[in-house]
Parts: sequence; C-alpha cells; structure tokens
Amino acid sequence: MPDAYPVQVDVEYPDRPLNRLTTGLRIFTIIPIAIVLGTVSGETWSWDGGSGASHTGQTVVVSAGGLLFAGPLLMILFREKYPRWWFDWNLELTRFSSRVGLYAALLDDRYPSTDEQQSLRLDIPYPDARTDLNRWLPLVKWFLAIPHYIVLVFLGIAAFVCIVIAWFAILFTGRYPRELFDFVLGVGRWAVRVEAYAFLLATDRYPPFSLSP
Repeated sequence: MPDAYPVQVDVEYPDRPLNRLTTGLRIFTIIPIAIVLGTVSGETWSWDGGSGASHTGQTVVVSAGGLLFAGPLLMILFREKYPRWWFDWNLELTRFSSRVGLYAALLDDRYPSTDEQQSLRLDIPYPDARTDLNRWLPLVKWFLAIPHYIVLVFLGIAAFVCIVIAWFAILFTGRYPRELFDFVLGVGRWAVRVEAYAFLLATDRYPPFSLSP
C-alpha cells in the first residue's frame, strides 16, 4: 500500500487455548527476561564491594546499550546520515522490548525470545537520511509528539484495565477475548509509531491518531 504508514506493527492472534498457569503467574515469570532487557536497554545496577572508612572499595556497574537517540540526531543534523548499524540496533531493541511487552500484556504465552520474531511483526524501513529525512526536524520531533503522549496516557490506562479483564478471562476460559486483544495491540502499535517518529528518528511522517494497522 503506497499510502501505508512506514511503521508496521502486528501480532498474531493466539487462536488456541493459552497456558493458564503461566498466565496466572505472569508477574513472576516475566522477571528473568525483564532483567535481560534491562541489561541492554540502558538500565544500570551498581554494587559497592567495600565497607567501612578505610576500605579501598570496588564498584561494579552492570549496564549496556540502550536506545540510540543523540548519536543519530547529530549525524542526521550535521552529516545527513543515519548509520545503518545504529538503525539496526534500535530496530532490534524495539522488537525485543515489544516482545517482552506483549508477553506482559498476555498477548502471547510463549516466552519472549531475544532474537526470534515469534508472533510479533514489527517492520520499519531503513530511511535514506538525505532524501527521506529533514535534517532539522529531529530537534523538535519529541515536542511535536506531545499530543500523542497525552492521548497515550489515557489509552494506557484503558489498556491496563483490558489486560486485567483478559487475565481473568484466560484463567477461566483459556482464551484472550478478541476485542480486548485488538484494543491492547492497537495501543501498543500507536506507541511504537510515536517512538519510531520521535526517538528512533526513522521517519518524518507524523504518526496517525489511530489504533488500526
């Protein structure tokens, strides 16, 4: 579709009985993969190995990666270039965090993979910074997206309520109600579009105010 928004997000509907045990314990089962995600998404943990006034001390900091924003912004601004490996890192990190997010939202009962696609389909075309991106726009994209932030706050609250209802539905029926699934997916789709526009800097097309593909 030539007029389709460049950021495409979809999740296969699990038209099968979902695992009620892992659904019921999702708040606990997600902890290991959430820790893994934290180590590559810019979260930091520190540990001081010494104690007392006279100790030499040893500090261990565990952190890595994170979404690349300032680097691509400066490269687009001054060189009209978006290094491909920076874009690929941002895309794969977004895919990984989205898989963890859809697992948390009960949209899939398969444990999130660090590299396999699974039920998530998230595609963002690599932009040609010279022809596809305005070199000055990245300076204000985060500001232009403010209306989306406001709407997403309320949509996020509604999605949380839907997830709680779906949690009970899966425990009793083994199924995720399709209407709730589509709404929660739509909110996630909206959020990824805004992220791709304002922070991944992958497109200059303003995100639509829509839950639809």
